[in-house]
Amino acid sequence: MRRLLFLFVLLLLAACRAGESPERMSSGPVSVRGWILDVKGAQRGETIELELARRSVLFQSSSVWVEDVSYASGGIAENGAFIVLDVPPQNAILGFNAPGAETAKVTLANVPPYADVFIPDLILENGGATVLDPKKIVVRVSGNVSKPTPTGLMATVAGHRVPVIEVPLIAMEDRRDYPSVPGYRPVAIVR
Repeated sequence: MRRLLFLFVLLLLAACRAGESPERMSSGPVSVRGWILDVKGAQRGETIELELARRSVLFQSSSVWVEDVSYASGGIAENGAFIVLDVPPQNAILGFNAPGAETAKVTLANVPPYADVFIPDLILENGGATVLDPKKIVVRVSGNVSKPTPTGLMATVAGHRVPVIEVPLIAMEDRRDYPSVPGYRPVAIVR
C-alpha cells in the first residue's frame, strides 16, 4: 500500500511540473566585462597603501548579477575587474552590490546576440552607475572582416549610445577573460 501511495505522489508531482516551462540559458549569450573604479562618495584612504587596501576590501565584498536571469555566471576580481557571461542579448540589467552602492545598476539595450560589451571605469552608486569616460565603452561582434568595421547598429550601455563594431574572430578570444585594469598594483599580504 505504501508503495502505491508513494508512486501516486510521484506521479502527482510530475503532473504538476509538466505545465511549468523550464528556465533556459539565453540564446546568443552576451559577455559583459569591465572594471569598477570606485563607489560614488566613498571615503578615500589617507595614503596610497590605505587606498589600495580599501579598494581591495571593497571589491572583495562586492557582487554582480543579471536581473531576472538564473544562469548568468561571473564575478568581481580583487582589482575591480568584472565579467558576466551568458547575459541575454537585446535588453538586460546588471546589478551590483557593493558597500555604499547596494542597488547599483547598469542597463543594456539593443545589444546584438554573441556580442562582447566592455565597460571601463565604472563608478557605482545606489540605483545606477556612471561611466567615467563613455567614449571608452565598446560593443563588438565577430564577423568575417580583416579589421574593425562599424555595423551601423547602435547599442545603449549605461544610458550612452555606443556603435556596434564588427571585429575579426581572433579579436574576440578575450571575451571570456577578466580585463586588465591599468595601473593596478596588488597589496602585499603577509601571512
